[in-house]
Amino acid sequence: MTWHEWLAAEAAAREEAGLTRRLRPRGPDDRTLDLAGNDYLGLSLDPDVRQAAADAALTWGGGAGASRLVTGTLDLHAELEHELADYLGQPSALVLSSGYAANLAVVTALVDRNAHVISDAHIHASLVDAARLSRARLTVVPHSDVDAVRAALDSAGGRGGRSATVTRPEPDRTLVLAESVYSVLGDAAPLADLAELCASYDALLVVDEAHGLGVHGPGLVARSGLAGHPNVVVTATLSKSLGSQGGAVLGPPALREHLVNRARPFIFDTALAPAPTAAALAALRVLRARPELSDLVRDRVRTLADALGVVAPDGAVLSIPMPSPQAAVTAQAAALAGGIRVGCFRPPSVPDGVSRLRATASAGIPEPDWERAVEVLVAVAKEHQ
Repeated sequence: MTWHEWLAAEAAAREEAGLTRRLRPRGPDDRTLDLAGNDYLGLSLDPDVRQAAADAALTWGGGAGASRLVTGTLDLHAELEHELADYLGQPSALVLSSGYAANLAVVTALVDRNAHVISDAHIHASLVDAARLSRARLTVVPHSDVDAVRAALDSAGGRGGRSATVTRPEPDRTLVLAESVYSVLGDAAPLADLAELCASYDALLVVDEAHGLGVHGPGLVARSGLAGHPNVVVTATLSKSLGSQGGAVLGPPALREHLVNRARPFIFDTALAPAPTAAALAALRVLRARPELSDLVRDRVRTLADALGVVAPDGAVLSIPMPSPQAAVTAQAAALAGGIRVGCFRPPSVPDGVSRLRATASAGIPEPDWERAVEVLVAVAKEHQ
């Protein structure tokens, strides 16, 4: 089979299964209500955030010009790192070009083939890829199952483990990977239990706050009293509640120093451009000055959940199960016809194989528009479930 034939066969198989994905550019005048994105607090369009991005581009130029270790580190990066660390209650932060890069960086720089990674079954693809690239021994455990994490730690013969039957060499380091709020089901991780367990085994818990930061103020790690915990490291994205672009790893200064020297996604990547850096910094300041935005987005997702008759998620994203990938695509099109843009999750993007509509609550949508969006989604769900 030639490459052309293979690609054609792959495309045909995707189409038959209802799994074809297409890029749909939108213009600046698109008036469709966006409940598909991740701009949870509506800060991407905040006047102060937009002005900060424009001013930074005019001052520094269109790009940072180099990697952070060459000449790409700007005063803006240092300022953003300082204020992020302060808000999340962490001793230090390191900003990277995306949340994806942040997750790749922290995992691949901390573990190798002599280490063990224990991964929740629902973690984001960036952490999945990071675990694979690290070459560490990988154990995937059932979603939010603390007992399964304990069993995996025992089986590895980790410090504090109680297994007497381990025959393989003991890993010298163990990472446990979790999200504070999971993106598909929208449920919160049992962070306190996981942190306590990791401390007893001298394992390191890496928590992705992509969907917790902003929706829960400084995030669920801080809200759980775990900020600065010696066995907890935080990653975050600047592209969701902060309405910009970029990512960060937060933890002790020794971790930051290690990443600067060993994390390939940091060392060999061009630094985050000035405009999104300044935008994220401005959005962070808005968030700190207006904590009611976090309250509003949580109120709105509860309103939508009540209208649909489902359990409200811990995050800003509500998943609406669909009977098939094709039904999900049809329902998405019906919502769009009603003026509402929602996401459509189908395998392999969902960890449990269930196709869903993905509706994002946003504090940036005017109240009358939000009420209309709820009405449309309720009607679509009733028709297509």
